[in-house]
Amino acid sequence: MPLMEHIRELRNRLLKALLGIVAGGIVGWIFYDPIWRVLQHPYCKIPQAHRLNGQCALTTTGILDPFVLRIKICLIIGLVIASPIWLYQLWAFVAPGLYQRERRWTYVFMAAAVPLFAAGAYLAYLTLDKGLGILLGFTPDHVVPIVTITSYLGYAVAMLLIFGATFELPLFVVILNFAGVLTHARIRKWRRTLVFGIFVFAAVATPSQDPFTMLALALPTVVLFEVAEVIAYVHDRRKAARPDLYGHLSDDEASPLDLGDVEEDLEDTPRR
Repeated sequence: MPLMEHIRELRNRLLKALLGIVAGGIVGWIFYDPIWRVLQHPYCKIPQAHRLNGQCALTTTGILDPFVLRIKICLIIGLVIASPIWLYQLWAFVAPGLYQRERRWTYVFMAAAVPLFAAGAYLAYLTLDKGLGILLGFTPDHVVPIVTITSYLGYAVAMLLIFGATFELPLFVVILNFAGVLTHARIRKWRRTLVFGIFVFAAVATPSQDPFTMLALALPTVVLFEVAEVIAYVHDRRKAARPDLYGHLSDDEASPLDLGDVEEDLEDTPRR
């Protein structure tokens, strides 16, 4: 396909993805009130002593803040609702340049990435009130913190994204193992360093910086990392059990030319 055809296809894919996001944003605009109540619920669970007048009410310091907040939430909801659309458009643009085996791997990894991200975001939502309670617990006596809508939304979105993205890290370990870049022997050798790195990353990445949130992020990630190590172990064992067709040849001896494999590779070669 010529370069201009690639550019036109990319433009069409981007337009379709943007239309899907706009449609999802319209749905978020319609259901804004129940969505905001769900987002605000963790704040309502913290002790009344840390809330203004003991009520479940956030504050705003600007005239445009409520409107900007609504736009941000609608954009986030639009991205979430339209994720099947823009992910498909991305896949449809990239897929013709992949081999059949690479396409199968992509299907499997995408099917695992979505539930992992959702599980991480849900865990973050469950721990939002704990992190807020610990942070606001440092407030001196007879002082009531004024939490603005903008600061609270930024904290909540950061927690959801960080937890969701961190749960994807063990999946990247599996991808590197399947690609032959990271073996199980190397993972086992670096296990302690990697586990320590997970705890350090959790301590630095979490916005609240409190021990409870750090452990809530680090411990499940370590469990997922151990699962990824088991998958890498099984994959390397199966890979080692396969016979090496050219293992009997010396370094200076040419391997035989298998025309059947050449024809199969030519059939699997992308036409783009």
